[in-house]
Amino acid sequence: MIHPNTELQFINKEIGYGVVANSIIPAGTITWVLDKLDREFSKEELEALDPIYQNILDTYAFRDNKGRYILCWDNARYVNHSFNSNCLTTAYDFEIAIRDIQIGEQLTDDYGYLNIPTPFRGIDEGTKRKVVYPDDLLKYYKLWDKKLQNVFPTIPQLPQPLKPLVSPSLWTKISHIAQGTIKMDSIINNYYGEQ
Repeated sequence: MIHPNTELQFINKEIGYGVVANSIIPAGTITWVLDKLDREFSKEELEALDPIYQNILDTYAFRDNKGRYILCWDNARYVNHSFNSNCLTTAYDFEIAIRDIQIGEQLTDDYGYLNIPTPFRGIDEGTKRKVVYPDDLLKYYKLWDKKLQNVFPTIPQLPQPLKPLVSPSLWTKISHIAQGTIKMDSIINNYYGEQ
């Protein structure tokens, strides 16, 4: 489920639609949580679908560390890629804002950690990276872990509208990580190795 203080907006002809903040979302805010309405498809289920459905999943789904295709039921499926993303996934089936997201700003992910099956060229943002590759998670997990570690301690200190979707045991773990009593699991745990 996507953060409630967001809405779907048309960005431009090149990008299409995107998810935009309609209030400030502070760094450390949980911006998305895998929930019970999100649909999981195995590779076999995907291959058994008609091509029109395969194309939809190819466009709107991501793959988890088991290779399942996850299709978000809400506007989360419209979160666009950015090499300078303002959200990052964690090893805990939720994403957080890694910097403050302003009103009218798109929420973005780096598709490099979403186990894409084939490379694609992103929109030129003036970054060194120009192409997203299936194994980007192996190359950049240390950088992404550092960005997560910088904001993870703020998670329990902020209002978290999506907290009801986080299990009590996971919330306890988040609190311990934030306090520094246990180590945060690396984002590399999301990698699906059989590309």
